Amino acid sequence: MRLFAPLYDRALRWARHPRAPRYLAMLSFAESSFFPVPPDVMLVPMALAQPQRAWSLAWLTTWASVLGGLTGYLIGWLAFSAIEPWLRGTHYWPAYQQAVAVFDAWGIWAVFIAGFSPIPYKVFTIAAGALAMPLLPFALASLGGRGARFFLVAALMRWGGARMEPLLRRHIDRIGWAVVVLVAVVGAVWSGLR
Repeated sequence: MRLFAPLYDRALRWARHPRAPRYLAMLSFAESSFFPVPPDVMLVPMALAQPQRAWSLAWLTTWASVLGGLTGYLIGWLAFSAIEPWLRGTHYWPAYQQAVAVFDAWGIWAVFIAGFSPIPYKVFTIAAGALAMPLLPFALASLGGRGARFFLVAALMRWGGARMEPLLRRHIDRIGWAVVVLVAVVGAVWSGLR
């Protein structure tokens, strides 16, 4: 079933839009504090469509994401008591509790790892603020983790560039369905462990 190929083609068209960098920055900012969609979904097609701009797009994504992370930190620091009842009612509450446990064990490295990995970074930004983690180490760990992630993505797209695009297009449906299956398996395992 060819579900992902038309979406991929549309994302590549959108990546060439004159306002695409602005939308990428807004998505990067929002994802770090409250929005569930990671900026990689825009960064990948944009870096593929314009490999010569891959580094500037990675910088834009990184800085907007760190600013969003600082907003998440402020939400945790200033308003955690107000959002805690809502947070307890969402599927993010167990992730928040795990984030607190990870902070206790790993300290600032938890922010770096969450910034680099597909773990919900926003949970760690809010938890860091709620736990009053020192702001400068938080910002540096965010910059390092998010920068490493987005520059790695940009490097892969720039390196692969024109060669990678047809290969990705040919296999995008397999990759898309594999990701869906992987998310379902991880979700089932996660539910079974709780």
